[in-house]
Amino acid sequence: MSDEQPLDPLARPHAPRPSPLAPTFMHAALDQARQAMAVGEVPVGAVIEHEGRIIAAAHNSRESLHDPTAHAEMIAITQAAGELGDWRLEDCTLYVTLEPCAMCAGAIVLARIPRVVYGAADPKAGAVASLYQLLADRRLNHQAEVTGGVLSRECGEILTEFFRRQREAGKK
Repeated sequence: MSDEQPLDPLARPHAPRPSPLAPTFMHAALDQARQAMAVGEVPVGAVIEHEGRIIAAAHNSRESLHDPTAHAEMIAITQAAGELGDWRLEDCTLYVTLEPCAMCAGAIVLARIPRVVYGAADPKAGAVASLYQLLADRRLNHQAEVTGGVLSRECGEILTEFFRRQREAGKK
């Protein structure tokens, strides 16, 4: 009988130090979030980096596409797979302004994205750190390194401003 303890399937891996380029890529994701806000979408932006260059950039488009799955991450993953000609995004990093939800975390697992960097935490729907830790769950066939809090103030402020304007306009 082994003295080794079984792995905790919910244990979080050690958070890696963000790349020195993380703020540069997060600024590109913020640009996408600003574009979303300009067209009345919840301002979340995402970019996917591969070998030092952005291969996909997207923002939330749920309202304009009438599609509940049109989150920035989902659209960016589809774009990146098309750009690389492969559904496996194994050498990529996803940068997103808001912590991914359960749907997007599932897509990250399925796309085999090894690194995720997010800006603002999402205490109501975050599925990589706040509510769930899906990207660290060893019961799944893929895990990703997660770094949160990159440009968190800026990422949070754009969301706060958007929802303040929505309330003032009497919208949901």
